[in-house]
Amino acid sequence: MSFKSGFVSIIGKPNVGKSTLLNGIMGEKISIMSSKPQTTRNNIRAIYTKDDCQIIFTDTPGIHKPRTKLGEFMVNSAVRAIGEVDLCLFLIEANNKEVSSSDEEILEQLNESGVPVILIINKIDLVKREELLKLISEYSKHMEFKAVVPISAIKKKGADEVISEILKILPEGPMYYEDDISTDQTERVMVAEIIREKLLKLTNDEIPHGTGIEIISFKTRPKSKLIDIEVTIYCEKNSHKSIIIGKHGDKLKQIGSYSRVECEKLLNKKVNLQLWVKVKDDWRNSPSMLKNLGYRE
Repeated sequence: MSFKSGFVSIIGKPNVGKSTLLNGIMGEKISIMSSKPQTTRNNIRAIYTKDDCQIIFTDTPGIHKPRTKLGEFMVNSAVRAIGEVDLCLFLIEANNKEVSSSDEEILEQLNESGVPVILIINKIDLVKREELLKLISEYSKHMEFKAVVPISAIKKKGADEVISEILKILPEGPMYYEDDISTDQTERVMVAEIIREKLLKLTNDEIPHGTGIEIISFKTRPKSKLIDIEVTIYCEKNSHKSIIIGKHGDKLKQIGSYSRVECEKLLNKKVNLQLWVKVKDDWRNSPSMLKNLGYRE
């Protein structure tokens, strides 16, 4: 039996369901999710392994017009991922009425790369068949896709079809990772992402994009299964700090409690999680701060 392998990037605008699709394919949470756009900041790699294949997926930040150096990093990461893979999945929403200018820019970059592209249309339950066919026709005017796969990522419909189409394109190749590895993210990075996800869910729209997570300390106690994790949450305004902490510290306690439960599942150990909130004005435009928080080109 032949063994196929290769690298696949998931590309698209913010908040179209890229992380939801990836987690659905993997059957576990690899990339954090939120209803708020620009949730994914780094390229997140997930390793899908079966008896006949290994697909290394990269979940990329949504491609948008950046307003900060962090935004520039995110877009550069996504664009760079187009040219470094064997195949791209271009994800759009079924309720698009036309090809947007931002999608036209993405399609132009995909065309220039020469990489094969599968068009993935998410949220198909929101439209009628006639509208879906019209949308496919409009996008196909801009590029010749290797396949078109309608899905509903939130309802976990279509993941098998996506894998099937990917395997039609990927070549025979080696196993790049051991078969029990599902991501190349470190535990520290995954813990930071868990905490940021809880911030996204528990604070209002204005705050999340102005927050950064730094793991200050990550230590297992000797002769114990308890891990002590110290974390600093950076925000850009004193008013944001007050909201994150909440009245009598209630909001920060809630963020910490939700994060600790998920961290314990991830690490399979008890976690003593300590959170602090600091104001760092305009940190998203500070090269040194971005580097400290792991946003490196």
